[in-house]
Amino acid sequence: MASAVSANKMELIAIADAVAREKNIDRTIVIEAMEEAIQKAARARYGLENDIRAKIDPKSGDLRLWRVLEVVERVEDSFKQITPADAQSHKKGALIGDYVIDPLPPMDFGRIASQTAKQVIVQKVREAERDKQFDEFKDRKGEIITGVVKRSEFGHVVLDLGKAEGIIRRDQLIPREQYRLNDRVRAYIMDVRRENRGPQIFLSRAHPDFMAKLFAQEVPEVYDGVIEIKSVARDPGSRAKIGVLSNDSSIDPIGACVGMRGSRVQAVVQELQGEKVDIIPWSPDPATFIVNALQPAEVAKVVLDEEEGRIEVVVPDDQLSLAIGRRGQNVRLASQLTRWQIDIVTETQDSERRQAEFIERSELFMKELDVDETLAQLMVAEGYSEIEEVAFSEVEELAKIEGFDESLAEELQNRASEALERRIEAARTERKALGVTDDVAAIEGLTEPMLVTLGKNGIKTLDDLGDLATDELVHKKEGVLKEYGLSMDEGNAIIMAARKHWFE
Repeated sequence: MASAVSANKMELIAIADAVAREKNIDRTIVIEAMEEAIQKAARARYGLENDIRAKIDPKSGDLRLWRVLEVVERVEDSFKQITPADAQSHKKGALIGDYVIDPLPPMDFGRIASQTAKQVIVQKVREAERDKQFDEFKDRKGEIITGVVKRSEFGHVVLDLGKAEGIIRRDQLIPREQYRLNDRVRAYIMDVRRENRGPQIFLSRAHPDFMAKLFAQEVPEVYDGVIEIKSVARDPGSRAKIGVLSNDSSIDPIGACVGMRGSRVQAVVQELQGEKVDIIPWSPDPATFIVNALQPAEVAKVVLDEEEGRIEVVVPDDQLSLAIGRRGQNVRLASQLTRWQIDIVTETQDSERRQAEFIERSELFMKELDVDETLAQLMVAEGYSEIEEVAFSEVEELAKIEGFDESLAEELQNRASEALERRIEAARTERKALGVTDDVAAIEGLTEPMLVTLGKNGIKTLDDLGDLATDELVHKKEGVLKEYGLSMDEGNAIIMAARKHWFE
């Protein structure tokens, strides 16, 4: 490399060709590196203040050196500026704002200049190599690659990928996996990042998509897209679940993934150090998919709460431990696979809770509507759970309950309305005692019970309410009024009404 800057012109081209071949990079990049090296050496010789340029002809190897000067009215920097009068000798008709070229004679480079030039060329070539590596791997994210173990650092494994190095961090290895030098390892390209020390290729063997890609390699129908792997959940090295869907009704997705005598799934299991794989039929219906995902446990019934993204699964008492799995593994994987929060209860627990709710609602009706136990239980059995439901339902609907008639239904509605009035009056008294102002009470959309809740949380004036963000008021988990089920739009309207006096 050091000879590059002191060589004759044909040697310059020969060296550029040799370096480009050896490092497998573009010859133009090597020539640019040489030009930069010569510029640096020339500045060291003529003065660092000069703007010196070098150009090597890529065909003939001719080297030209020149200094660039800006034409200015008054020279402040004699190394980079020149007056119009002096510029005429370089370029006839040169005007202020033009740039003129001052050719420099060929020069011999000393030992230090040659070393500097060598460092610049080596640096440039190294940068070009790194760019080439990054360009080669940046589009391979999501692929499986095979590498050879080069070394181990603090539990992280570094693989030689041929033209670059990849790293499997400790948390991306399958637990209890041990690798020796020169072992061949398959891994998933999780991320490729450009960093100062070169492209960093992050690999994984614990990523869920690693399993999906392994199935694509083992199962032709997955590779061809006839069978889709819709979701994967893994407990690396222990157990996994995959949800599969067939786009061809004549092909069984589970049978295709298992293979003849389990040959296909066994190949994946072997690669994953014996990780057990449950292959689950995917369904667009969340309840069906969740029931499938909890296999091998049987499910009695499910109750979905779509707003919260939760599902309650009721299982027979003897299936509870199977549904939860060792250390909660089965339900955790099913939850990851389906992206639903799964709560598991036994039939006994479900029955006891329902019984408690039945008693609680019956007692509510007995107390608020002043009816006997039989009447109250009949109403709860028909699905009535709140006083409001009785007050605002159709008389005909209430009269349909066995043993009821229209006059009884009307009487019950009147009693329900009176009970609601009593509640509102009690809430109004409590609200006033808490110091919540009438201005706040006048805001449309706020009920007396809501106002009591605001007062208990220290929100008593229009300014207190106006200072809140909508989320702070109606967020489903942390909002002050979370229990009332207000929407974001309703929350916005309340907040803006509280702020109205600020702008008047």
